Amino acid sequence: MLRRGLLTLMLIPLLSWANEPTRPQVLLETNHGNIVIELFPDKAPETVKNFLRYVNEGFYDGTLFHRVIKDFMIQGGGYTVNMQRKITRAPIRNEADNGLRNRIGYVAMARANDPHSATSQFFINVANNSFLDFREKTPRGYGYTVFGRVIKGMRVVNKIRQVPTGQQHGMQDVPLTPVIIKRARQIK
Repeated sequence: MLRRGLLTLMLIPLLSWANEPTRPQVLLETNHGNIVIELFPDKAPETVKNFLRYVNEGFYDGTLFHRVIKDFMIQGGGYTVNMQRKITRAPIRNEADNGLRNRIGYVAMARANDPHSATSQFFINVANNSFLDFREKTPRGYGYTVFGRVIKGMRVVNKIRQVPTGQQHGMQDVPLTPVIIKRARQIK
């Protein structure tokens, strides 16, 4: 009887885990290795829908991580290997007030000064960047929408963050040797 009770108690967490919906995942194949990102559609539905649309259309294939700041983040999703800016769809609404934080390994949308200006560019935090988190619904306090996290490939992210950078094409922090997203695809 005691054994059966213990077995039941051990199985309950496994059964509840098996019933949890799986979150979408995206594989980024780079020239430095692969990165797998798990997305949070329950926390940032519009952002995840936008990101997956770009992924599934092949938009990110052949783009760069064009901005790398060693102790801050690596940013990609907007430029071709020739440093030509890609044409994007309309900006999306900022969903940074979702409770997720800009921590190491978490993925967020890049944007301009307007809080609601994110399109295709995203970044992977390589430091705990709490100053990018939502504080209030004001232009300065909105923050940057976190919508995923790296679940495989942080070694690759750390390899990318170490690449030498400089000024190129009128931009700062550009890798001197291209860091290419060869292909992005949804795997779950």
